[in-house]
Amino acid sequence: MNELLQTINRSLLEMVGRGIELLPGFLIAAVILWATRYGVRAVRRLLGSAAGRWISSPSLQLLLVQIGQVGAWVVGILAASVVAFPDLRLGDLIGLLGLGSVAIGFAFQDIFKNFLAGVLLLLNEPFQLNNQIVVGDFEGTVEEISIRSTQIRTYQGERVVIPNAVVFTSPITVLTDRPFRRTDLEIRLDHNTPLPKALEVFRETMQGVEGVLAEPPFELDIVGFGDSSINCVVRYWTRPRKAEVRRVRTQVMIALKQACDRAGLVIPYPIRTVYLFDQQDFQDRIPTSRAA
Repeated sequence: MNELLQTINRSLLEMVGRGIELLPGFLIAAVILWATRYGVRAVRRLLGSAAGRWISSPSLQLLLVQIGQVGAWVVGILAASVVAFPDLRLGDLIGLLGLGSVAIGFAFQDIFKNFLAGVLLLLNEPFQLNNQIVVGDFEGTVEEISIRSTQIRTYQGERVVIPNAVVFTSPITVLTDRPFRRTDLEIRLDHNTPLPKALEVFRETMQGVEGVLAEPPFELDIVGFGDSSINCVVRYWTRPRKAEVRRVRTQVMIALKQACDRAGLVIPYPIRTVYLFDQQDFQDRIPTSRAA
């Protein structure tokens, strides 16, 4: 019994002694990690400044900065590990990472998938910061493209964080890809409307609406005969951002309505014709008698 207690005592003393020997290394490792945190900020500033001078693409600038941040953290963590565990060599760390790569890959496959998708998005640049896009059910302004997610701000002020893997594999509509955007506005006229006069009224009205671009020019089309109207479409171009599109659309609708009122052009209500039959003359509800 005494031998067992002595063995336990020696083991505890060895553990305490080993811990005391490793304590300075742990403290130095903690200092390295603390310094790495501030070093990452310095790397971000330096790379951001250098990328701004040498790289014109904002997406590539962001990619370089983010890769630099990840690289700085990896170097700091490896250095802290080597200092905290003196017997652990760099080759051992690389071998350990190699052995654990499969398990890590399965455990963090979604993270790696989003990381790779983020890198490809930043390289391919299907859209940039401040572009207005539509991804799935979400539409808004791109606020941030990180290596894990893309963040957009909806027109209602809501912030939406979308994983990059979803963005990369989904159809994307970039609303502000070009400096102009077309709006198709339908307007209906009475069947008795003189169409040449109506088109001339629309043409003169559209030329005076603020926000409608001269190039590309607007178009006026008669697209069909409806049940109670002749259907026309006014196709005009504005600046592409959503707020400008909505503002100009309102101005166009007001101008067209006022022009129709001045010119005597009627925008009809839906019309239904109801026929009333005298049931005494039309006895279709009574079955006919069979011949004898």
